[in-house]
Amino acid sequence: MVEGSMTQGAGQGPVVRTATLRDFRVPPYAQVPVRSGEPDQPEQPRQPGPAEPAGAPAGGLPAPAASGPSPAAADGPSSVHPGNAIPADELPADYTPTVRDLPVINRGDTVLVRVDPVETPAAADGLGPLYAVGDVHGYLDELIGALAEQGLIDAEGHWAAGNARLWFLGDFTDRGPDGIGVIDLVMRLSAEAAASGGYCKALMGNHELLLIGAKRFGDTPVNSGAGTATFQAAWLLNGGQRTDMERLQDVHLQWMSRLDAVVEQDGHLLMHSDTTAYLDYGSTIDDVNDTVHQILTRNDADECWDLFRKLTKRFAFRDEGGPEAVRELLSQYGGQRVVHGHSPIPYLLGEVGTEDAADGEEDSGPLVEGPHVYADGLAIAMDGGVTMAGKLLVVQLPLTG
Repeated sequence: MVEGSMTQGAGQGPVVRTATLRDFRVPPYAQVPVRSGEPDQPEQPRQPGPAEPAGAPAGGLPAPAASGPSPAAADGPSSVHPGNAIPADELPADYTPTVRDLPVINRGDTVLVRVDPVETPAAADGLGPLYAVGDVHGYLDELIGALAEQGLIDAEGHWAAGNARLWFLGDFTDRGPDGIGVIDLVMRLSAEAAASGGYCKALMGNHELLLIGAKRFGDTPVNSGAGTATFQAAWLLNGGQRTDMERLQDVHLQWMSRLDAVVEQDGHLLMHSDTTAYLDYGSTIDDVNDTVHQILTRNDADECWDLFRKLTKRFAFRDEGGPEAVRELLSQYGGQRVVHGHSPIPYLLGEVGTEDAADGEEDSGPLVEGPHVYADGLAIAMDGGVTMAGKLLVVQLPLTG
């Protein structure tokens, strides 16, 4: 079993890669008011959460430009959901976005599999129960609520789980209102958990790579293979929030750049993306994490872009060849099941049939009650689709039903 250090959240960890610039756009029904202020209406004051100091700027864009008109926008002024934040007026004139990597899917593309709980070895060194957290994407309040519901933090937002083990699967920022607040919370909980005999650790998501690249390389052109691309433009297209960039500090960048990409815990192979692209970076978990760290250390824009591009790939475990793809990873890196984030469960299940509903069409929205077990019971999807009115998932492993 391979683990990161006990205080990874205090500054140790790794990265990953991707395939296109746009992950997906939030459907119109998810374009609900958020804390962002509007030009024609005052912003409501927000009390600072337990993870942020008083006076910290609230997350979200003041008035992000949506990717397209929505029915709500036509009816009158309303806040645009951060997931549709695409400030097109700031994109380079020669920028050519790549093809979306979330195709339209229909119900029936995946099969819901009911499986018995997997028996896993007892935790070593007297450590407590194991928990996993799906994609947060800046939704700090939802994260605090989900952690509290599981008894992992107390009413003041401090670690309350003793020797429990908590793993975040990546994607802390972008689309939601307070990505930096999320990172600050995870970093603080890491120190508090270690002091209590447990730990709180995190994996590298493609949005961590994206934010690192936007900060380091800005508008530097990279070889995308599908037209002119820059990290800055890709970050904006994927819901990058100006307030996150304004509050981003060296300590955040150092923490993100040291995150691991893959880890095995109690028979669970934890990773952010549902892709086999990790195999390109090493034959062991240590090799993968070392390679990712070396790429970020070399600080080459094209090399970092290729890492981001490959680890944005998704859906490798879905459909007919999915179980075999999972087995390939498990046979190489160990474990009995893959646990991942990245691809929202509503897309895996076909709850959302298209990326953009036509004007006038009503969509009931995705229904996410918990993790999605699929690929012959070998894969567990943890991205509950919080950016599309879904649910931010925090669950104990192994699953009990």
